[in-house]
Amino acid sequence: MSRFTLPRDLYYGKGSLDVLKTIKGKKAIVVVGGGSMKRFGFLDKVCNNLKEAGMEVRLFEGVEPDPSVETVMKGAAAMREFEPDWIVSIGGGSPIDAAKAMWVFYEYPNTTFEEIIQPFSFPELRQKARFLAIPSTSGTATEVTAFSVITDYQKGVKYPLADFNITPDVAIVDPELAETMPQTLTAHTGMDALTHAIEAYVSTMNSPFTDPLAMRAISMVFEYLPDSYNGDKNAREQMHYAQCMAGMAFSNALLGIVHSMAHKTGAAYSTGHIPHGCANAIYLPYVIQYNAKDATAKQRYADIARTVGLIGDDDQLVKALCEKIDSYNVRLNIPKTLKEFGVNEEEFLQKLPSVAELAVGDACTGSNPRSITPAQMADLLKCCYYGTPVNF
Repeated sequence: MSRFTLPRDLYYGKGSLDVLKTIKGKKAIVVVGGGSMKRFGFLDKVCNNLKEAGMEVRLFEGVEPDPSVETVMKGAAAMREFEPDWIVSIGGGSPIDAAKAMWVFYEYPNTTFEEIIQPFSFPELRQKARFLAIPSTSGTATEVTAFSVITDYQKGVKYPLADFNITPDVAIVDPELAETMPQTLTAHTGMDALTHAIEAYVSTMNSPFTDPLAMRAISMVFEYLPDSYNGDKNAREQMHYAQCMAGMAFSNALLGIVHSMAHKTGAAYSTGHIPHGCANAIYLPYVIQYNAKDATAKQRYADIARTVGLIGDDDQLVKALCEKIDSYNVRLNIPKTLKEFGVNEEEFLQKLPSVAELAVGDACTGSNPRSITPAQMADLLKCCYYGTPVNF
């Protein structure tokens, strides 16, 4: 038996924030990140709409990029004090991911972080509150997924939390919020969405329900991301929808080792944090080369390539798909290798065995179409560092 889970309601289109005026409840805590949602007036609109619905509203502000365990615990404490029946989060993936984790510790104060690291091990939520998510970026799709990524900075590790319990009840996908994204963020989140869709399509957990969503999202990202990067508002809107469909696909089909690698390298190096979408974009062509040694994965990558207009036999199509992704990275000013990104070579090699082992143990590895050992992962990461072909 398999499962397919999405939010109960998804509202989309310009002006869809106004649906907040119809939400029924008594108290709402709004979880938000930095100042951009406030500067552009979206935070005030959310709060005013909730108040118009008759709710008492409190803010939890300042969720950092790649939210920490400590921030999650502070937010949960604020929720326990306020006792909301709605948790509303607005912004990029970070505040929404953080709010999802806060939700667990709000409803279950005695639960420990270690207890929920194991995928699909969460206690039953919605005992105290429901969850509403409003994304401002076009990449993570956390507004429709069963995932949250939280960072333990003391250990230098990102933990992907996974449980259908944290799939939001309501998602509001209003493209006006995405119009404010800076260019670099547009590039990184767009390639994150592409990675979500491609990994969902080749995942061992793919299904007749996830395949159409993944494939349509792939086509839309290739069509609209360059114009979205250059500020076209219609393209921004279409990318906002594409990333959401990619999220619906991967939340149910799961992901693969591109994400395993990104999770475990993002905060690993002192020479600079690697933004999640940027890491995915760097690793994706190398992982395709690795996975395509599996016959089923090769056929699925070839299917993707045909759908986006590439021609040739399966081997040629896989090569052409990698080249197409590489060309998009060039257009979006994304580096091709970790060395080009700026990761120090000595530190990279020193940490390689532990990073490789952690990546193999990541929750996303299990649904990758080709198995991988720590030694193979180390070799694959070397290819991503130096830009060498994957021939194993």
